Order: sequence, then structure tokens, then C-alpha cells
Amino acid sequence: MHLRLPTLAFVCTGLLGAAIALIFFYAPTDANQGFSQRIFYFHVPIALTSYACFGWGAWKALRYLRTRDERADLESYVAIHQGVIFGGLTLVTGSIWAKASWGVWWSWGEDQLVLFLVLFLFYCAYFMLRFSVDAGPARANMSAVYALFGVALIPVSFLAIRLSRSFIHPIVFNSHGPQMAGSQFFTFCVSLAAMLALFATLYQVELAGKRVDAHVRELRELLA
Repeated sequence: MHLRLPTLAFVCTGLLGAAIALIFFYAPTDANQGFSQRIFYFHVPIALTSYACFGWGAWKALRYLRTRDERADLESYVAIHQGVIFGGLTLVTGSIWAKASWGVWWSWGEDQLVLFLVLFLFYCAYFMLRFSVDAGPARANMSAVYALFGVALIPVSFLAIRLSRSFIHPIVFNSHGPQMAGSQFFTFCVSLAAMLALFATLYQVELAGKRVDAHVRELRELLA
């Protein structure tokens, strides 16, 4: 852990710096949306990272159900917590982009927006379930099952965006590949790598903090 976390932090800082530089100084300005289109390089990588967080949380939940390892339960919890943070940022950046480009903050008639909101709220409710039960195997079991049910919403949310034909959510990746210039695609890839590295770093930081907190509680109980 002591070697992994500094390395992750260094890589994350470098990728974030490179991504910001590419977004504002290398990627061309969109002919239709202008400067506001640059938020695409934040919004889409953040959204994909939130999917990765929820997927990782579900994988750790499955591992807990198979092994009953308490570490897997904690790792699932932390991944879902990070997913909710990135999910919230997805909604915020998406609303800003929609307002700047199309004049609306939100459209309840857009299935892809509503489905992502449902996914986000579903995982917000995960914490209500988890902390309504005392710590122990029962809480870990319920949390793991809930996390596994939630992961089924990820492909539904993703496919809703792919199948949408409305103006609110343009499709930039289709069967013919990325519908953007090479410089734009390179900038997007660096931005996605930066967001995934940010998730990995925050994940390790939160895990370390939770484990230290657990050890401190154990020491207090022994000394009491």
C-alpha cells in the first residue's frame, strides 16, 4: 500500500495535468457547439468512470458472497461510494453542458437522462440500507446482494444512450468508430485514463482511511 498509493497519486496528477492541457490547448473547438463542447472531455469520462466504480463494487460484492471475506465487503462499499461521487459529477457536468449547448438543464422526456438518475439514486439508497443495519454478516450480505442487483442497471443506462435519437445526447461512438477528429479522440482517451486513475487513487486513499479507522476502534476496545 505504501508503494502503491504514492505511485497512483503521481500517475493521477500527471494524467490530470495532461488532460487539462489537451482539453484547453490542443483539442479543436467544435464548429457547432463552440467552447462549451470541451466539457465533453470531462462529462463522458466521468460517466464511464462511475460505471466502472459500480461494476467494481459489484465484483467485490460477488467476491464477498463467495468467500465471506470482510475485506471484500469494505472494498465493495468504498467502490460504490466513489461511484456515487462520480455519478453526481456526471449529472452536474451533463446539466451544465445541456444548458450551455441546448438551453435546458434537464429534460424528463429523455430516457437516458432519467435512467442514469435512477441508477444514481439506486446506489444512493445503498447507504440507507447499509447503515440501517448493525455491522456484521447480515449487513454485509444485504449490501452485497443490493450491489449485485444494481449492476444490472448499468447496461440499461448505457444502451439507452446508444439507442437515443434525440438532440440532447449526441452519439460520438458508433459501429464505424469514434465520430471525431484524431486530436479529439486522443484528448478523450487521456481524459478517460485520468478519471480512471483518479478513481483508483481515491479508492486506495479511502480504503486506507477506513482500515486505519477500524484498527483504531479495535485498539480502543482493547484498552477500554
